[in-house]
Amino acid sequence: MKTLFIIAAFNVLLSTNQVASAEHAVSARQHARVLFGFDSADSAKEWQIVNDGVMGGRSTSSLEAVSDGLVRFAGNLSLENNGGFASVRSKPTTFGLKSSQTIVARLRGDGRRYILNLYVPDRQMAFSYQAEFETKRDEWTEVRLPLSSFVATSFGRRVEDKQLAASKVNSVGIMLADKTSGEFQLMIDWIRVESK
Repeated sequence: MKTLFIIAAFNVLLSTNQVASAEHAVSARQHARVLFGFDSADSAKEWQIVNDGVMGGRSTSSLEAVSDGLVRFAGNLSLENNGGFASVRSKPTTFGLKSSQTIVARLRGDGRRYILNLYVPDRQMAFSYQAEFETKRDEWTEVRLPLSSFVATSFGRRVEDKQLAASKVNSVGIMLADKTSGEFQLMIDWIRVESK
């Protein structure tokens, strides 16, 4: 009898936790705003490629719209000629971000580690705020990156004593620079920003 009571209590607790988790997910979606939805065939035209060729490297990449409202960031990362990065970034616009918010992206990757870049109007060359994220090969995942976790970088190196002013962010980018040559592919469904 005691065993049945314990099992019943555990099931109630588990059910309560599942309901709470589902309510939290619904609440987060209600406080989310889509930055990039990729529903249009012209979605990819709002982004531009920036590879290591600007520094003599030989990496290649492209961003193209595919079926079902997705875009594919794909190419070949080369370490030749002191290269080693491939990236894509959105054209400048106003996002109206706040430091307490979180960037959330639904992605299907290839098991490699990518970087999400946030850009602000700045005269400093090769400057952005970065946060790394992992992908699972051929699996859809939602990557969550709080704006407070982004660090200032210039030419891939951390810049100390520089904090992200979220309201100034005017471009978003995705970069591969994991020092592993070879082909890569990242499918992107959407990129959102969530408030607490």
